[in-house]
Parts: sequence; structure tokens; C-alpha cells
Amino acid sequence: MRVKVACVGGGPAGLYLSILLKRQDPSHDITVHERDPEGSTYGWGVTYWRGLLDQLHARDPESARAVEENSVRWNQGVAHVRHLVTRQPGDEGHGIGRHKLLEILAARARALGVRLEFEREITPDTVPEADLVVAADGVHSALRTRHARHFGTRLTPGRNPYVWLGTTKVFDSFTFAFVETGHGWIWCYGYPFGPERSTCVIECSPGTWTGLGLDRARDADGTARLEKLFAHVLDGHPLIGRAHGDGGAAWLTFRTLTNRTWHRGNVVLLGDAAHTTHYSIGAGTTLALEDAFALADALRDGPGVPQALTRYERDRTAALLVPQSAARHSARWYENLDRYIDLPPERMFALLGQRHSPLLPYVPPQLYYRLDKAAGRLEALRRLKRRLGPRLARTAQSRTPAARERPRPEANRR
Repeated sequence: MRVKVACVGGGPAGLYLSILLKRQDPSHDITVHERDPEGSTYGWGVTYWRGLLDQLHARDPESARAVEENSVRWNQGVAHVRHLVTRQPGDEGHGIGRHKLLEILAARARALGVRLEFEREITPDTVPEADLVVAADGVHSALRTRHARHFGTRLTPGRNPYVWLGTTKVFDSFTFAFVETGHGWIWCYGYPFGPERSTCVIECSPGTWTGLGLDRARDADGTARLEKLFAHVLDGHPLIGRAHGDGGAAWLTFRTLTNRTWHRGNVVLLGDAAHTTHYSIGAGTTLALEDAFALADALRDGPGVPQALTRYERDRTAALLVPQSAARHSARWYENLDRYIDLPPERMFALLGQRHSPLLPYVPPQLYYRLDKAAGRLEALRRLKRRLGPRLARTAQSRTPAARERPRPEANRR
């Protein structure tokens, strides 16, 4: 059945949905409306993990190859705490520039016959006629806001101010740095996304932010202060503001967005218009793309648009329970940094990796560390048993009395 789709918002989720729908049925009439000029985007790098890349290869190998070829990789984390450095191996992570990702997806969508209309802002009063209108217009979605009461929209503000910056320092690992000041701790996490750039997110408590004067500093002055605080990990490289590359530093506080329902009539929410998860788990783009996977699947399999939207909402709200919980606990870990920062560096880093745990806030950190280490050893023994179990069973069987007394073939007798 030919469907006319208007996608409001040209971010990764909206573009990828258009790719999937065109691959399912080239006769679909799909237009992506983006209010900004082509090639302009906010943000720096996007992080993702192997599981997402596998899904991209399964769903659209051509764009997946381009994404993989333009990504950088790392397989360890490093934490700087005061003057101590700790490294730990980890799962393979990937980073790609947001601008490059959008370029790849836009080119692929065009090649499949999707219309892309840039510098076209859609308001609730100018929604195009379509069988399906996809609100992929971000956390400030105008289409969702018009009917916020129906959607049951809820915004929960976070506590800590943060700023999203770039740098010419190319990190070789996912890098954490915690710096103690006279006004409390300030920290950053950085990761590469290309051969010449990295993302650097800086966060601190409200008291540290005001104590350091970052709330009052002019943009360039505030960035210069941050460069001095993190000089030991930046190696003399500058920090770059995201807006105009002028060194500006726009501080924000993260807001967690949820919605009671994700569709109204023929309008459906996608990506950040439907939900947000704290940036410290690095899953925003992945979850938005997974929304696109689920919506495309539901539209392909459903008997009609209403049934498809119901299935999409049910599947995605269930799938988001775990990452949303992880994001909440991750944000709280940083908000309660004093609870962990004075641990020995390797223990502090280990608990940093466990910050998604709902149990961690309720168990003394040293005890949690010991329990986690014991559980890790137990799991290693279980894996070893699973691997060696069949071999040991065969060896034991060969040594039973019946096996020993079994007559040998004549050829082997002397």
C-alpha cells in the first residue's frame, strides 16, 4: 500500500526512517522537512557501539558501509583523577561526526527517491497533508508541544550544568578527567569522532559552576578557564564552542523528556521528540535510530497506520525501560561524585563503569566494589565451566571402569 509520509526534522532518525520506508516500498511518497540549511548542524561527535552497526548493516548495507568507513574506534577507557591515571579495556566504541553522519544519510535518502526540503520550517498550522506525519523535530518539538496535554509530556530538569564542546585534541580512548578546584570538582569526558577532532563534554555541580565564575564569564573567557583546568588532558589544544566555532561556551542543564503516549491521529513522535536519555550513557542517537527501526517494521507489518503506531509505541516504550533507568542512575552518579572520588583510582574507575546500577547508590562503595569483583570471578568460572564442561565430561567418561575394561580392537593387541 502506497503511503504518503511527511517527516518533520532532518536529524539521523528522520532521515534513516525515510531510507527504510523507501527500501520497503519505492512507491512510498516521502518528504523530509528540515528548518535549517543543508550542512548546518549542532553538536560534534556521535558515539555508538557494535550492536548498532550490525543493525545498520542488516537494514541498509550501503549507508552502513559509509558510516563504518567514516568512524573512528577505541577499545579502552582512561580516567585522570588528580595526578593519577588509570586505564581499563572495554567494549569497542565508535565515533562519527554528526555532520558526516547526516551527510551520509541525506545522500542515501536522495538516492532512494526521498525529497529533502531544507530551510522549510513546519509549524502546527502548516503541517503538510499526509497519511503519516512524523514529528522528528527534537526535544523542543513544535508538533508535540501544540498537543502536550494529549501526549502527556513531562520534562524533568537535571541538576548539573554542562557544556558540549569540541577540541582539536584527538583522544586515543574514551577519556574521563576529574579536576579538583577550590570550589569543588569539575570533570570532562572526551572521545574522538574523526582524524582531527574530538568531543569534550564538561560538567560540574551548580556550586562549582558559580564558584569558578563560569555562570558570569563571557563566552571566550569561560572557555579559556576550562582550557586551563583541563590542560593536562588537552595537551595544549583549544576547546571550540559548538555554535560558531568562536570559543563560545553555552552552558545547559539536561532535561529528561518523557511522553505518556507517542501518537495522536496520524502524528507520531520519533527520537528526542518522544524521549531523551542523559548524555552520559552516550545512547541518544542509537535510541533515536532504534525508534526508526521499530516504526518502519510496524508500518511494514501492520494492517494500517493506526495499528502500526500502536505497536510502535508499545514496543519502544518497553524497550526504553532499561536505558532510561541506566541514564537516570548515571546522571545521579555524577551528581553524587563526592561519594566515589576518594576511592583508589582503579576502584573509582570500576564504579564509574557500574554507574548504571540501581543497587550502587544503596551499598557502601567499597563493599559494592568487592561484591562486584567476586561476582566477576564467579561469572568467569561459569564461563570456563561452560567452555570446558563437555571436554571434562568426555574425559571422565573415558576413565570409567566400563571404558577401561572395554576390549581393544584386535589390531591394537599384542
